[in-house]
Amino acid sequence: MTEAAVRVERGDRLGESYRRRITEVYVRSFADDFVAFSRDTGKLADAFEHMMLLERFYVALVDDDPAGLASLTEGDEMLFAPRWREIRRHLGLVRGLLCLIVIRSWFMGTSKEARPGRAEIGFVATEPAHQGRGVATALLSFLLAQPGYDEFVLEDIKDTNAPALAVYRKFGFEIYKRRKVRFAQRAGFTELVSMRLGSESLGNTTTAPSPRL
Repeated sequence: MTEAAVRVERGDRLGESYRRRITEVYVRSFADDFVAFSRDTGKLADAFEHMMLLERFYVALVDDDPAGLASLTEGDEMLFAPRWREIRRHLGLVRGLLCLIVIRSWFMGTSKEARPGRAEIGFVATEPAHQGRGVATALLSFLLAQPGYDEFVLEDIKDTNAPALAVYRKFGFEIYKRRKVRFAQRAGFTELVSMRLGSESLGNTTTAPSPRL
């Protein structure tokens, strides 16, 4: 498939008018992880739209439409700012509470290894219509070109996600940690792996477009 002309922008620089579309890319891409809350991606987008901290997300645009996204954080920076009333309004009391607990425990903790200069890339996703067209490559190239970092990490990738692992290896990422997860096989994978790219490899990554921050 022919690669698309991809432009990458930070979410907050695109403005609030893009918030809903960015959220929709997020929930569609990770819908399998949210089925306990709802199978309706529209309802999930309603519940999640308010909590996305757009300054932490980078969006790949094709013809000005969001085609993919990825997050970038450093230290104790958060990706989400959930409000209980908003989540409950769209998901209900029980599922909303479960959703809030999962978000806070899984996505709002700070790694013991977090430090200035260590950037964590997460939620790398491509819309199905744009898969195989260089969207993920454009996102990673852009993020790895950001100044001020001496290490990039990708945490907790399913070991069955072969396409993603192949892309990360292309950029020089190497597995440095494996983690067994209870009930993983029920979810279709064996373990979660984490990858890192250190300063010794950063100069050898794919050339990125000039940052437009």
